[in-house]
Amino acid sequence: MIDLQHVYFSYEHGEYLLEDINMTIRNGDYISVVGENGSGKSTLIKLILGLLVPSRGVISNTYRHRAYVPQRFETLNSQFPITVWEVLNCYRQVLRLKDKSLIRTCLEQMGVYDLKDQLIGSLSGGQCQKVLIARALMGHPDLLIFDEPSTGIDVRSQEELYPFIKDLNENQGITVLTVEHNLKFAVRNSTKLFHVVGGHGHFCSPKAYLDEYMSVTMGGED
Repeated sequence: MIDLQHVYFSYEHGEYLLEDINMTIRNGDYISVVGENGSGKSTLIKLILGLLVPSRGVISNTYRHRAYVPQRFETLNSQFPITVWEVLNCYRQVLRLKDKSLIRTCLEQMGVYDLKDQLIGSLSGGQCQKVLIARALMGHPDLLIFDEPSTGIDVRSQEELYPFIKDLNENQGITVLTVEHNLKFAVRNSTKLFHVVGGHGHFCSPKAYLDEYMSVTMGGED
């Protein structure tokens, strides 16, 4: 689905922010990109999204349609008087989709159809994230890319949100790639983790990452 081969990236011939990244994402994967702040996670996702161009190396893909789910409606003023339904209907028009019933289907799929008449600015963090996912699903993606979906969401809402994402992956066959700072859900949900550290990256199992993480945080103690 996505293949990165010996990818390097720097801004204007500066120091490399990412070095020799080799990463393959296959159909049906649920991959969480983990690592400390400033390690290069966001840069990696921007490269995969095509927002940045590698300084060296090759990125290829075979997905049919990918959708990006941000943390919030970045281009929409929270005070702007627009409802959930209106936002999704605008997106339907952008995608040139004729079937208006798709809006209801996607909202119901995420359990937020009852919010259709609420103003976007009135939504909680968890509600907003579910609406964003519903919007992304309108394009029938085979790949969903998330940017730290639990940011700004309380613990209860996190517990409600992640089963929806897991269901999209396991039962609907959507490949999931997420930048993740929430170690609990990264380990619980992911088939694999991609650990970015110091501009380098490698795949590991959730258990291997936990062992690696504990080794660093506990100073190598048994």
